[in-house]
Amino acid sequence: MEYEPVIGLEVHAQIHTKSKMFCSCPVVKDTGDLEPNTYVCPVCTAMPGVLPVINRRVIEIAIMTGLALNCEIPPVNCFARKSYFYPDLPKNYQISQYELPLCVNGYLDIETESGPKRIRICRAHQEEDTGKLYHVGAGVSHVDLNRAGVPLLEIVTEPDLRSVEEVLAYATKLRAILVYLGVSSGDMEKGMMRFEANISVRPVGTDQLNPRHEVKNLNSFRALARSTAYEIADQIATLEAGGAIVQQTMGWNEAQEVTVPQRGKEHAHDYRYFPEPDLPPLEISREWVAELRARLPELPDAKKARFVADYELSDYDASLLVEERAVADYYEAVVAAGKAAPKTVANWVIGALFGLMNESGQEIGQVQVSPEALAELIGLVEEGAINANTGKEVLGEMFASGRRARQIVEERGLAQISDTGALEQIVAQVLDESPDQVSTYLGGKEQIIGWMIGQVMKATHGKANPQVVRELLQNQLEAKRS
Repeated sequence: MEYEPVIGLEVHAQIHTKSKMFCSCPVVKDTGDLEPNTYVCPVCTAMPGVLPVINRRVIEIAIMTGLALNCEIPPVNCFARKSYFYPDLPKNYQISQYELPLCVNGYLDIETESGPKRIRICRAHQEEDTGKLYHVGAGVSHVDLNRAGVPLLEIVTEPDLRSVEEVLAYATKLRAILVYLGVSSGDMEKGMMRFEANISVRPVGTDQLNPRHEVKNLNSFRALARSTAYEIADQIATLEAGGAIVQQTMGWNEAQEVTVPQRGKEHAHDYRYFPEPDLPPLEISREWVAELRARLPELPDAKKARFVADYELSDYDASLLVEERAVADYYEAVVAAGKAAPKTVANWVIGALFGLMNESGQEIGQVQVSPEALAELIGLVEEGAINANTGKEVLGEMFASGRRARQIVEERGLAQISDTGALEQIVAQVLDESPDQVSTYLGGKEQIIGWMIGQVMKATHGKANPQVVRELLQNQLEAKRS
């Protein structure tokens, strides 16, 4: 029997705000570097008698996210208590949303091998984060509440995903949107985004939804992809062996690359949801929604379409450049700072600059080569002051030192040789030393001129102007025909 996976994703994104969800404690991006329990107060540690107050900025960011994900924003929503009992949850309940969430009925379009596909988004709602447990020895754990109360946005899809590739396409695009909006840094290593995949399988051609496994707390695209692939294969193998899938929550063992059972899968009634009595229902005016819609930035799909139309880039190049907002901004700044064609700039950014970034592990914000400095370098190549290979060498030094291209070229004497008088003698010498290749050329195999150009470049330590060299070679070779 042939099976297909049925997958829904829950994404928890830590919202980038100055203060926590229901109190004024600061939000610190990397709580792992802090002294435990220092960014806490009576509200986020759940002392008796304290009351939460909703952070307006969190609601504003969530509405903008919902609009970017094509969601409806209901006029009324409310918070609820979600009860469960973990040592890192100070109140023994989490303030979340259930029956009346902030954003509903959205979608996100992704690209697949068979074309575009729409992934429905059931809801996007607000909740608060928990603390963090540190297991320090046998039977001993410590709790740090610096993260407790940090605002989270939970985005839940319908079970519309059918492959690991679709899961990655959705997760990647969603992360890009959240970063574009400034909702989250998207830094998964620091817990700013976490995925939970609900995975089941069914015979191809059927519509039923079977018992599923929920794989919790996946903090990288790699973990998301590998755990999803493992679950699909494992569930199919179980069914083919005559077994049954029991609905439960799973964890991902990164070292062994297997999922492991954690507990039985909870249902909504297990959490005993009920309206949060300490927070009033929120009424979201249509005027506020319209104001926030007008403040949305240009999102990746719109930016990609503009890059293709205005800069005449391919879909592939535009997709690479808009994947990160900072990269797209950098690219446009280089275009604006110089006179080179946008396609030429794209080639330099995607090729040479991305290569250096990959080798060093740097993000675009860490690169010492400013957009103006890269535009200057490209200009030197375009005007023939240096050739493309030398330009890449210079970029490497700029990347390492932060120095400008013209300074490096002058100090190292890298300026391209375009003086025909100086090059003619070198060309003549190369031809004199290569009688067999000259005969091959004159015999009709003119592509061997590429080898001859390489010999001249070698003799000039890469500083000769290739166009001038080609022209001189052709002239001297044709003169030998008579």
